[in-house]
Amino acid sequence: MKKFSHSIFVRTVVFILMLVGVAGSIISALNIYDITDGNLEVIVEDSYLESHSFKLDYNTTIYQLADLIDVYKSKDHILAGNTLKHRGSDYESDEYTEEFKQELINYDLEDYNRILNKLNKHDGIIYYATDGKHTFTNTKQTEKSQFKQYPAYYISEDYDWEMYPQKLEHDFYSFGFPSIYRSSVPLDTKIFLGYTKDYLDTISSDWVEKKTETTDQIYYFFGYVITFFISLIYLTVTAGRTSFKDKEVEMNVIDKLYVDLNLISIFTILTFWVLGVNEILSYYLSTAEWALPAITIPTVSILTVLFLSVVKHLKNRTFIKHTLLYTVCHSIYRFVKAIFDNGSLGMKVTIIVILYPLVTVASLVFLPITIGIAVWLALKQVNAFNKIQEGAKLMRDGNLHHQINIDGIGELATLATNINGINDNFKQAVHNEIKNERMKTELITNVSHDIRTPLTSLITYTDLLKTETDPEKMKEYIDILDQKSKRLKVLTDDLFAAAKASSGDIPVELQTIDVVALVNQGIGEVSEQISEKNFVFKLNYQEESMYVRADGKLLWRSVENILSNIFNYGLERSRVYIDITYEVDQVLISFKNISKYELNISEDELMERFKRGDESRSSQGSGLGLSITKSLIENQNGEFKVSIDGDLFKSMIYLPRSEKSYSTNSSQE
Repeated sequence: MKKFSHSIFVRTVVFILMLVGVAGSIISALNIYDITDGNLEVIVEDSYLESHSFKLDYNTTIYQLADLIDVYKSKDHILAGNTLKHRGSDYESDEYTEEFKQELINYDLEDYNRILNKLNKHDGIIYYATDGKHTFTNTKQTEKSQFKQYPAYYISEDYDWEMYPQKLEHDFYSFGFPSIYRSSVPLDTKIFLGYTKDYLDTISSDWVEKKTETTDQIYYFFGYVITFFISLIYLTVTAGRTSFKDKEVEMNVIDKLYVDLNLISIFTILTFWVLGVNEILSYYLSTAEWALPAITIPTVSILTVLFLSVVKHLKNRTFIKHTLLYTVCHSIYRFVKAIFDNGSLGMKVTIIVILYPLVTVASLVFLPITIGIAVWLALKQVNAFNKIQEGAKLMRDGNLHHQINIDGIGELATLATNINGINDNFKQAVHNEIKNERMKTELITNVSHDIRTPLTSLITYTDLLKTETDPEKMKEYIDILDQKSKRLKVLTDDLFAAAKASSGDIPVELQTIDVVALVNQGIGEVSEQISEKNFVFKLNYQEESMYVRADGKLLWRSVENILSNIFNYGLERSRVYIDITYEVDQVLISFKNISKYELNISEDELMERFKRGDESRSSQGSGLGLSITKSLIENQNGEFKVSIDGDLFKSMIYLPRSEKSYSTNSSQE
């Protein structure tokens, strides 16, 4: 999946799926509108009698019956022009022509016939309406008790009215007062309306079927919408990338379009699309099923391409810099700056004279924006200054871990960075001072301990020698005195060497050294110790001659210290590996051996003076060898490291390669 997640094929398929989601959602929405006639309340309604469709049909029928007996009365009544007064007294005046009045009469006549046709269209709608003179009915039932037998009815007689189900009364009032009250003389006026059970069952069945079909279409609609958004999110995430680990953003020809022009294009296309959709829905609704997808799919395709281009610039952090406005302003700025940096005084004055009125006019026209920007910048600088002031106070009070965080690259940000740097250096200095004090304490303690031991032996055996007369014991005492004096000399020499090495007082003469030859010669000089400890040395190197820039004496002293460390602390009858390899512009000399003591100490602690892998301090080492080696190598512009992996101890010397080493490589190639 990671391999194909960003492929062109997968993205093309997802793009097509997105367009399918667009087309499907449009078709589903049109189907929902067509099924419900725009009445989406059917989705949440429980029954037909409580539905908006029934309430609207119920109320419309009542009003139509009221219009028949209150307004239209009869065909002759309409043709005589008596319905014009219901439109207002002005329609009966001579202000309107006879042709216009006749058009109104014809319209009323058409409405009269339309109402009668609608009422007589369904056998299940039973009605009886009369004002005492004019009667409209499709039944022989004339008593209100007969209409109360129907499952839904409306009864209005004189000033009284009643309807069932009673819950319809609230919705009925939302359309106005009962229709019977529209008559100026409601006496002798009756409107009886009833719906038969068979009619309601048939309509309810159709309503349930419509509700089910609408629900299915809604599921389709949301499925297509989710498909669209998931596809768009996927395209957004993968835009400009070839994999999830890719940090660079790939741009194409479309991405050369300026971001602000891109956004203007998106807004313009959306505007024309909205106007087109409104035109279709208003005047060409019958063609909407194919016309809406026909204009929407190309629109979405273009908008998606433009949108993904904007996303790429956001990922690439060029959203602002790749705008036409920024490009123009930046070009003007560079032009003006170039003139001020290199132009003549006359040219500078000319630029100021031209720019001053332009800036003044812009400030007047965009005064609120200018003031807003100025206030925002001022508050930002004040907040940054206060943050620096508070941070400096915390640092002064001793909080060395505090950092002043100021975004940007301005003067205050630079000042904050410098203060943080001072604080970091001071914190490091305090840490080093504490470490040095601790090391001094340990140095005094360890020196006192290590020197006092052989010195005590010297005093003790000297006193014994003064009184001893046995030649054999005297010889034994003299051997011990010789051993302890040499031990004391080693400790003293190492202490002075460590002091000189760390202070840098040792003179260094850098020259070209064949490190392979030096290590081979050193191994030969310590062959007796190797045999005594039963070590097996394995020397590996890339070339017969490998040259470094170093001081021969100091380098040998460093190698000797490492070998001495191996002899003192290495496991006897084990292998010692010495590898000499190239590391770019350096040569690495690594020594690997197995320790005979458990190395429960860190690399940093082991590099400190008088630290030993043998914490019992029973070995013959001074604990200064690695520290001296580190100082000597650093004096030669190199680096010394140690590594501990279980019982495996590794010493590594890094030294700069000599020019002769590079030339030797070239000639061999």
